[in-house]
Amino acid sequence: MLAAMVPGESQAASLRRQLERTLASPGFSRNERLSRFLRFTVERHLEGRDDELKESVIAIEVFGKRDYDPQQDSLVRTEAGRLRARLAEYYLREGAADPVVIELPRGGYIPVFRWPDNAKRATPSRRARIWIAACLGLVAVAISGWQYWRHAAPIPIAVLPLNDLNQEPGNDYFADGLTDEIIRNLSTLDGLAVRSQTSSFAFKNKPRNVREAGEQLRADYLVEGSVLRAGQRLRINIRLIRVRDDMPVWSGQFDRQLIDVFAIHEEISRNIVNNLRLKLGRGRRRYETGTKAYEAYLHARAITVKWGPEDLSESVNLFQDVIAKDPSFVPAYAGLASTQAFLSARREDEPDREVQLAGMRAAAQKAIELDPLLAEAHDALGSAYAREGKWDLAEKSFRRAIQLDPSNGDTRSHFALFLLMPLGRIEEAVGQALVAAVEIVDRGSELQAWIDIPLQADFPVLEFIPARNSATMSLSASDISLSTTTSGFIEAIRSI
Repeated sequence: MLAAMVPGESQAASLRRQLERTLASPGFSRNERLSRFLRFTVERHLEGRDDELKESVIAIEVFGKRDYDPQQDSLVRTEAGRLRARLAEYYLREGAADPVVIELPRGGYIPVFRWPDNAKRATPSRRARIWIAACLGLVAVAISGWQYWRHAAPIPIAVLPLNDLNQEPGNDYFADGLTDEIIRNLSTLDGLAVRSQTSSFAFKNKPRNVREAGEQLRADYLVEGSVLRAGQRLRINIRLIRVRDDMPVWSGQFDRQLIDVFAIHEEISRNIVNNLRLKLGRGRRRYETGTKAYEAYLHARAITVKWGPEDLSESVNLFQDVIAKDPSFVPAYAGLASTQAFLSARREDEPDREVQLAGMRAAAQKAIELDPLLAEAHDALGSAYAREGKWDLAEKSFRRAIQLDPSNGDTRSHFALFLLMPLGRIEEAVGQALVAAVEIVDRGSELQAWIDIPLQADFPVLEFIPARNSATMSLSASDISLSTTTSGFIEAIRSI
């Protein structure tokens, strides 16, 4: 056994090294679902949490199936069979000389590990190899159609700001908030790469040409529509348009009471998924609250886009108002914590800063308590821990948020801005920023906007790059000339 390890390396470290080696192989690196499954089982086992390696927990944590019924759904068992086959294929080919063998025994989900003696490891005969290869070929043919659908690149889609047909000055927050909620709902669906709110809202109040907007947003499909509100009644018109030929794929009109807005969100997501021939998958948990609380929530979401300290303070007050009206409305806690994180970063000299940070952390923890699988809540908790300098806890929270919602560019930006940059992990920070900026028309412009946040006059750069100076630094946007290359960007940051 010891021969399989690096000298001085623990058994757990050796097993984790084998896990990473296996996941880096082509058969796993191209299959996110099986990789997630394998990582979950191995990590939980190494953490001594075998009691969580049961079908119902795996269905939720790995596949996002909240209402999983093992009597009606065989998803976990089917995927476990595919995982066993993929492991067998790996150790027959790329992993034939690996020092550790990971197996998932039939009838359970707790992995076992073997340290075979490589000098005595049996080599399959030529006939056995041919037989195994033939079986694998048959399996591949049988599931090739499913794999093609599952592993196809996510469909790029953008939600343009809904038109406010009421046209009442100062009240467009309702349409903007609904737009943001549609973006959030679609972002959690497998098979879609949803462009960020920042990208989409660049088209607010501007003449639209579908093809030009699609090209600029690098989206294959656009969602657009309008909102008309009359008291407690809503009329929402939505269209899903294919960019390449300006063809409406689906359209829907919803004449409902305001209280039905949650069901409308769900129907919009379902219709888009169905018309793009995707599977609904995990999605976002459906939250419900009263109309007054939800209206305040939409208002809070809409004004956070403006980023000014006064706007953020107003948003905090609105989120607190929502929580006062409905203490069980999870998104309000996550929104409150995220907004407080940015507000505290802009106001380092606040006399009650410690109280604010404690409140921020409490709001994020409450959101996770109410919904452990809400990525935004883990993102908010990561931001809160980072503002307190609790770096290990912050990184754990950010990575959990990314695991739950890998396509959320906001989380990656927060990870880079609040943790990686302050710790001087420049290459990692830029890597996260680049992933977050993939959807943007011009990466350089997005990165410039990303870095402009800490370069604003009221945003202290002390925590942004603390290793450079122990005193608060004052910079202007002109102090950094953003290179069009990643390496140039990194060097520009390091030169501060």
